[in-house]
Amino acid sequence: MDSCALFLSTPRPPPPLVPAHRRRPLASRSGLRRREGCPCSCASSSSSSGRAGSQDRPPRPWQQKQRTQRPGRGEAIDPVGFLAKHGISDRAFAQFLRDRYKALKDRRWELHSRLIDLKEASSGFELMGMHRHRQHRVDFMEWAPGARYCSVVGDFNQWSTTENCAREGHLGHDDFGYWTIILEDKLREGQEPDEYYFQEYNYTDDYDKGDNGVDVEELIHRMNEEYWEPGEIKSQKSRLEVVAKLYEQMFGPNGPQTEEELGDIPDAETRYNEWKALQKDDSASSLPCYDIIDNGQEFDIFNVATDRVSFEKFQGKSPPLAYWVEMRKGRKAWLEKYVPAISHKDKYRVYFNTPDGGLERIPAWATYVLPDAEGKQSYAVHWDPPPEEIYKWRFERPKVKGSLRIYECHVGISGSEQKISSFQEFTSNVLPHIKDAGYNAIQLIGIVEHKDYSSVGYKVTNYFSVSSRFGSPDDFKKLVDEAHGLGLVVLLDIVHSYASADELVGLSLFDGSNDCYFHSGKRGHHKYWGTRMFKYDDIDVLHFLLWVTEYRVDGFQFHSLPSMLYTHNGFSTFTGATEEYYNQYVDEDALIYLIIANEMLHELHPDIITIAEDATFYPGLCEPTTQGGLGFDYWVNLSIPEMWLWHLENVPEQEWSMNKIMRVLVNNNSNMLSYVENHNQSISGRKSFAEIILYEGKCSNSSVDNDLIFRASSLLNIIKLITFTTSGGAYLNFIGNEFAHPKRIEFPMSSNDYSFCLANRQWELLDKGVHKHIFNFDKVSKEAALLAPIASSGMPTTLQIISFTRGPFLFVFNFNPDASYQLYSVGVDEAGEYQLILNTDETKYGGRGELTSNQYMKRTSDNRVGGCRNSLELTLPSRSAQDIMSLDGKERLISGGSPIVHHCDDTSMY
Repeated sequence: MDSCALFLSTPRPPPPLVPAHRRRPLASRSGLRRREGCPCSCASSSSSSGRAGSQDRPPRPWQQKQRTQRPGRGEAIDPVGFLAKHGISDRAFAQFLRDRYKALKDRRWELHSRLIDLKEASSGFELMGMHRHRQHRVDFMEWAPGARYCSVVGDFNQWSTTENCAREGHLGHDDFGYWTIILEDKLREGQEPDEYYFQEYNYTDDYDKGDNGVDVEELIHRMNEEYWEPGEIKSQKSRLEVVAKLYEQMFGPNGPQTEEELGDIPDAETRYNEWKALQKDDSASSLPCYDIIDNGQEFDIFNVATDRVSFEKFQGKSPPLAYWVEMRKGRKAWLEKYVPAISHKDKYRVYFNTPDGGLERIPAWATYVLPDAEGKQSYAVHWDPPPEEIYKWRFERPKVKGSLRIYECHVGISGSEQKISSFQEFTSNVLPHIKDAGYNAIQLIGIVEHKDYSSVGYKVTNYFSVSSRFGSPDDFKKLVDEAHGLGLVVLLDIVHSYASADELVGLSLFDGSNDCYFHSGKRGHHKYWGTRMFKYDDIDVLHFLLWVTEYRVDGFQFHSLPSMLYTHNGFSTFTGATEEYYNQYVDEDALIYLIIANEMLHELHPDIITIAEDATFYPGLCEPTTQGGLGFDYWVNLSIPEMWLWHLENVPEQEWSMNKIMRVLVNNNSNMLSYVENHNQSISGRKSFAEIILYEGKCSNSSVDNDLIFRASSLLNIIKLITFTTSGGAYLNFIGNEFAHPKRIEFPMSSNDYSFCLANRQWELLDKGVHKHIFNFDKVSKEAALLAPIASSGMPTTLQIISFTRGPFLFVFNFNPDASYQLYSVGVDEAGEYQLILNTDETKYGGRGELTSNQYMKRTSDNRVGGCRNSLELTLPSRSAQDIMSLDGKERLISGGSPIVHHCDDTSMY
């Protein structure tokens, strides 16, 4: 080349005029953007030294932002801020939170030292695994610090362990254990290699975009003429031109020959001032005016100061990317010249040579995994469809309005046939039903790849792959997209608390060592489930776990938090003492991981939803991380379904305690997700509630009498309504329970001869008898989307009645199985007319229809009842519930009114 342009790096403005912008270190930036680079800064310290140096090394501006801010949370940082809010005065717990916050800052420093920021930390799936590079090749990256040799084997190279390996000249293995393998596309016969080593191809388009035969010299000439202004760049005939001039000045014939001629070399400031005096004040020059600004701070290479005019001029100019894109060649040109190194749907594995011998593993970051013909070994599938086959997103993510009404489902059991249902069948058949049933969110369990179908998907083997037994990655993308088109938010139930112990398919002994992803020794194994426990203090493990998928899901439920929060995996008796949340059995590293995960998710996606499933109710689950909390949006109240199950199986209805029921339903209901029964009641060897009430193992579907049908429909309806209306912002229902599915779920396994008899849903029952009545009520009850904390005042009597208000709504429940009440007085504060808008005793909901149409409108009297200024006289049939709305409060329909319990009339003494 005769000449080349020296492109200017982005200048920084003077600190007093324009605030400094975040800038990534150049080495780390190139390493993360180019596939051959490692996902860490080679100039950074290791994870161990990062912790040691965090006390005396000032953080960069972007690091300070990550460590102190979270979008939407403007409070000052207080590691014990939530304790006063909840009335917790345990000094030892407060000290534990302060120590945890110090450890959190150190962990953030380690992350930022290695992975720049949370966005880069969450983008590992874009870098790791198998990806096509623009320069006619495929890059593969894997983390295996215990391996001595790494290669990719598969159909494309006849499973050769030496053809595609990490070797010298290809950045093979870095200091942190990351292996990089480059699979070069092969030239077709008769084709010449590209003239330029940096030639790029546009693989995603099926036309030759930019492939117009323009050479590099012509493009650079056009760039100089059309883009850069006169004097804005300097052209050089050679890269060594400046070096040659300096050399000639110092060592040439006209340079100093002796030390006396050389003289004393002045200091840098003097030399700069002399140079500045020689410069002409050329206002027409387009070059930025650099100057020294000494503000007493340590020199920062990432904040070079320039004058404001030059800075604003440079910032106003967009990069000349159009010229660079024009140099790319199209997909057709690539296919004419090259044979792909690995094609779409090719099978492959990763091969390691370890101290114990050779190993073949499924890559940890594989996006699609299939079993082989015999089902004994699995292999990864390279998923790189051509442009015409790539799924194109059609709908935007919906916004949740009002309460979160979640429909929990498992794709495999969602069909009526005795087989594993697919993503396509779920999309066509189940999604419309969920929308029609009044839900605004779906929560999918068992989606991530797992070898053992009977594990319901909780023994995960491949964390970045959707389960192939349901369909392809594009099939799942269509499911999510169609759900968004129906206005449904999509949540995933993820298992980061443990992983499958399978060595051939999963992560156990992945690189031959016992402590790659998991703890070594007993701590690395779940005490009861035979699964492996992650090392949450390892930066590279966090890099693996911290991710946001490419599938546009809207949130995550973190499954079984006790398994990760405690070294006893939650299998211990909890008395409720605060000490149990900070003693020697608490895993501080797991708590820090959850805080970082919530900060990352909410910072990158402010509308994302995170849910904590924690049976121990760890303090601060839904408190802001700036106030010492873990940062979740909702927590699951696992006591509610256990309470209902215990009542149904062990306590006669006449002895149910209303006070104890309400204590479980509304105790600290802020941000609480409530449900009557989820998959645990149906899957974990138990019966569904419908099976308990309707059949009880004594009679078949055809022999159920009318009294039993009335009991089932009325009891299930009032249980669902009171659970939904006392929730703290979210309600969940498991697939089939909305119409009282009569059978439990039992996945195929050896104990049932691998039968699919109970691994499906009987959708034909939707239009039949009691199931139709219960579904009709479940559907209409979702309109009562009212959420808030509760203030209660009990009034025990010999009755079984509960009443409470929520905004303009009054809810009244009569749990008595035998007694109906005429002219029962319920206290209300608002005087005026009230209208009955929902009555479980209507015949279309399975009731007996005791109320007539003229009893649906009521006017208050000035009789004081239960401390309220007014009262209503209501007719309450046995085992029924009513939702009554104040007509004067019709304009005050909000989703946050405080429910106030006026009556909690009790009969129980158990």
